[in-house]
This record gives sequence, structure tokens and C-alpha cells, in this order.
Amino acid sequence: MFGFNDEELKILKSLNTPRKIQDFLNGLKINFEEEGDTCMSPRMVLKTGKAHCMEGAMLAAVALRLQGHPPLVVDLVSTPNDDDHVLTVFKQHGHWGAITKTNHAVLRYREPIYKTIRELVMSYFHEYTLDDGRKTLRSYSMPLNLAKFDSKNWMTSEENVWYIPEYLDNIPHKKILNRAQIITLRRADIIEREVGKIVEWKKLMH
Repeated sequence: MFGFNDEELKILKSLNTPRKIQDFLNGLKINFEEEGDTCMSPRMVLKTGKAHCMEGAMLAAVALRLQGHPPLVVDLVSTPNDDDHVLTVFKQHGHWGAITKTNHAVLRYREPIYKTIRELVMSYFHEYTLDDGRKTLRSYSMPLNLAKFDSKNWMTSEENVWYIPEYLDNIPHKKILNRAQIITLRRADIIEREVGKIVEWKKLMH
């Protein structure tokens, strides 16, 4: 199915709820890209046991797809001095939720309780900050169905699948704030900044 072997399918099919998918992603090491930038396919994530947010999003999308959900991702765009983030979104009981791969205490799983994609995205706004407390989330895409790339074997390719994040970067995004709102943003409190510094996986220094 979709080009996966029996062992890969066994793992993916065992992830039969959004909660199980999120737990599996949490157990993967963070891909610090120590040997250069990567955009690994779901097959290569399973093989290496590590992922960054885009790679984790694609794996989650495949697992959801095997359970009958469309493989949908949403791009969150920040200011240039912060990192963008990618969510895998799903609908349950008529409401949106999100699965994510992150190394931080924030920007994590969202229960399927949000009526719209914008409402879901806005749940990330206040915790999307730099170490100095500046809030950086600026825009988001509508869900992109990764089935669009099936002809390129994005799920099982052993090569980097850069064409997916590149496409995601270039689709229309909806602005969250206007200039006046940006100017009046309050910085996160010190205690919020400290929480934002907590990481799950520490990068080894060589």
C-alpha cells in the first residue's frame, strides 16, 4: 500500500488514532540536521528514527491517511528571525485538531475542538515567541492535501522531498495581524519565556 513494505505498514497502521500518532512522533528524536539540511520522506523517518517538524508532519499525514483521513498540512509563518512551523491537521466530530513534531514545550498537539483552521492556528499565537518575548506568528496557509504529490512517491522516496516545503512556502497565506496590531503587541512574560526555552531533546556538542 502506497509503496510501503509490510514492516512499515505494521507500524503506521498501529497509529490508528491522532493521539497514538502524536505519541509516536514524541518518541522520535529531533533531527538536528547535523550532516546538512534534510527533508526526509516518511519512509526515511521510520528508518532513521528522527524527524524535524516538516518530516514529522508528513509522517503524521501518512498515518492519518491510512485511517481514512486526507493527508493535510498547514504552514505557520513567522517573522524572518524565527522559525516557521508545520502542522498536520485532522477533523474529528466536525472540529479541527493538530499533530506536530517540535522540540519545545509549546507549539504541540491540539485537541480537535476548533471550529475553523484560523481558530486552530490562533491557539498557537501567544506561545509563538522568541527568547526575548516577541510574538512572531504572522500568517498561515489553508490545508494542503499531500496526495497532490503522490506521483512523485513522496511517502517512500529515499531522496529528500524538498518540493513539498517549497510548494507549501509558495501557496497563498492568510495574514493574522495588521501593522497597527503588530506595533502594540505585548511581549511574553518572563515566566512564559522560561517555559519556551524548555526542550525535549538536547543537541550534542562535538
